[in-house]
Amino acid sequence: MLSVAFATDQSFVEEVLPPPLEPADVPTARAMVGRWQSNCVSDFAGGAIYVSARHEGVDGEYVLAMFMDGDVPTIYGRDLFGEPKKIARTGLMRRGDAFRGWVERNGVRIIELQGQMSKDTGAFETEGYNFNFKARPAADGIGLEEDAVLTRARFEVIAATSMEGAGSAVLRGTVHDPLDEIPIRSVTGASYMECDLIGACEAVATTPADVFIPYHHGRQDDWSALDTESAGVVPVA
Repeated sequence: MLSVAFATDQSFVEEVLPPPLEPADVPTARAMVGRWQSNCVSDFAGGAIYVSARHEGVDGEYVLAMFMDGDVPTIYGRDLFGEPKKIARTGLMRRGDAFRGWVERNGVRIIELQGQMSKDTGAFETEGYNFNFKARPAADGIGLEEDAVLTRARFEVIAATSMEGAGSAVLRGTVHDPLDEIPIRSVTGASYMECDLIGACEAVATTPADVFIPYHHGRQDDWSALDTESAGVVPVA
């Protein structure tokens, strides 16, 4: 995984974190691109945007956006963890200590990362937490079927290789993925690691459906921009 961390605005963090998540002490975010093997969804690649967050004294990262290159890891992650996954093309390349990663969706490279590693930080073990929400639209298309469920995934990280250095992140936007609205105030560092991730997830809270619905829509594509029926275009026979 190649990651670039950056400082962002407190007001932005407060705006995008659904309750009961709370901002961390310092408003930070992280863009990541990676490749994985798995014991349940085959090989896949993807990327994500994380925002620092806290819940009941546990510090972690809220998954603001996530992209995968296949339907199996996308469906699995959405159904089990509540990750806001979408299908996209991704790439991760290395030349010596230089790294480059990207995520492309609908013809736009919405995430582009560069990293120049200068420090070998070796093997290590740690743990981290991701926050997500499981929510389903109501069958009649109005609101949600039930309250949203906040999940907390604990990841045991066993890294065999790790490096740190300087980096850059470019976030672009489309009507469906407005990542360009994320403020990047200053890049605080880049990192690369090869590791085992061992995950365990649990439901830790709920958010009322009427409170979570705007966040739910924000995690989806803009359905109004995909309306082809109202255009009244008659197909050629």
